[in-house]
Amino acid sequence: MNAIAEDIGTRWVSFELAAQRYAVDVRYVQEVIRPAECTPVPGAPHDVLGIINLRGAIVAVLDGRRRLGLPGSADAALAAGSARIVIFDAGGEPVGVLVDAISDVLELSDADIAPAPSGRAARAEDPVTGVLRRGDEFVALLDAPRLVRASAA
Repeated sequence: MNAIAEDIGTRWVSFELAAQRYAVDVRYVQEVIRPAECTPVPGAPHDVLGIINLRGAIVAVLDGRRRLGLPGSADAALAAGSARIVIFDAGGEPVGVLVDAISDVLELSDADIAPAPSGRAARAEDPVTGVLRRGDEFVALLDAPRLVRASAA
């Protein structure tokens, strides 16, 4: 057994939604692209903005704010040019999530991650799995597969 058992840590891509900061494990992120015109899908759940063609692949694009139950829309971020679509690998199928802005890549160890706060509104399939606290700031850590999983309703 190797005596060197270092906590290598994980890398997390952080982004903003409704003036709040979130992060997802970089292993689930395929790429980050500029927003493209989405083709609406009749009868789609309320958090699906539509679909895009990404180099021949049809990709569903979710509204990150609606997906997380946040107020407002991404119109200001789209107008400012800071909005991005994060493309996730959802079990072999790419799925995009529209975010207000990409922040940076965080290098975290298990010791940096605190459990999700208790007393917050619980909902089925909540993607928040933990938080990173740095001074006054906190970053909600999201389970990427749960974030992009198809809605039950």
